[in-house]
Amino acid sequence: MEINGADLGTNSRRLSLKLELFQHSGSFKARGAFANLLLRRVPAASVVAASGGNHGAAVAYAAMTLKVPAKIFVPSVSSPAKIARIREYGADLAIEGNRYADALAASEAWVERSGAMPVHAFDRYETMLGQGTIGQELTEQAPDIDTLLVSVGGGGLIARIAAWYAGAINVIGVEPFASPTLTKALEAGRPVDAEAGGLAADSLAPQRVGEKVFPIAKSFVHGVVLVTDEAIRQAQKMLWRTLRVVAEPGGAAAFSDIRGIQTADRRAPRRDHQRRQHDRSQFRSMTAQCQIWRATDKRARQTIFDIGAKTTQLKQFSGPEKQVCLGNGATRLSDAPRPPAIMNKV
Repeated sequence: MEINGADLGTNSRRLSLKLELFQHSGSFKARGAFANLLLRRVPAASVVAASGGNHGAAVAYAAMTLKVPAKIFVPSVSSPAKIARIREYGADLAIEGNRYADALAASEAWVERSGAMPVHAFDRYETMLGQGTIGQELTEQAPDIDTLLVSVGGGGLIARIAAWYAGAINVIGVEPFASPTLTKALEAGRPVDAEAGGLAADSLAPQRVGEKVFPIAKSFVHGVVLVTDEAIRQAQKMLWRTLRVVAEPGGAAAFSDIRGIQTADRRAPRRDHQRRQHDRSQFRSMTAQCQIWRATDKRARQTIFDIGAKTTQLKQFSGPEKQVCLGNGATRLSDAPRPPAIMNKV
């Protein structure tokens, strides 16, 4: 979807959005859900997932499509609309605790009792491989992307997209002050518990980034900025006022930093260039795994990329235009200067 950047108060002439809220089940999470169910052997005990809402809906939808029973654990903070959607897809739903971490603990206990296959919302390679199809689509749809802004919760989306680009563009994480999971992890040098609240608590507040996610994000994500709940609210209002798009807080988070990107509150520390080159080769096998899967598993390839085909197509432009692209709604800023405040490498 293309609009005039001036309508949003930016210096850009053109602004393009990749709107994953129009994806099957309502978010990009369907990509990772199908990747798990198609690439792994599902046991007789079926599948189980913990979620703030979106991942649960995605797993429930994938399970319904593939005729696999699913049990979904969500916390009480999950929105009634997401809870209703999970039930509509036929999954067995359980509400446990107040936050995602509580639902995750309940799902892990269920795995021990039942032998069901856990489908992690972000800290699983198959999940990340599925989410990474967004990176491939952007490569094809907008090959001259300069910078990518991605909302961050557990980090699975930004890690795999960043690994796909492998430093070819600037990949910037955007997360709320109320749930700074990746920011805290980068400061500590490892995943640590962070605050888990705020307006986007049902989608961007898992308490900590994943153990598998973190080394990938550390290697390939160029920086992280924090935004306030009020900035997210204003982004939601702007999306409705300008485009008549109703976006949830987690989806609007990256968009909220469009006008404030040059005065980012925080950024990730600079990272050694040689270490980055080493890390890039370390994760090359992960990209190879994705390529092998696409080449050998026709059923998986067709299903996941059919799902990807439902996303909004980006119009391609020629010329030396600079871009900013949001991965949970991709945004392009043509001819906009790179904001030096957030371009430092991780």
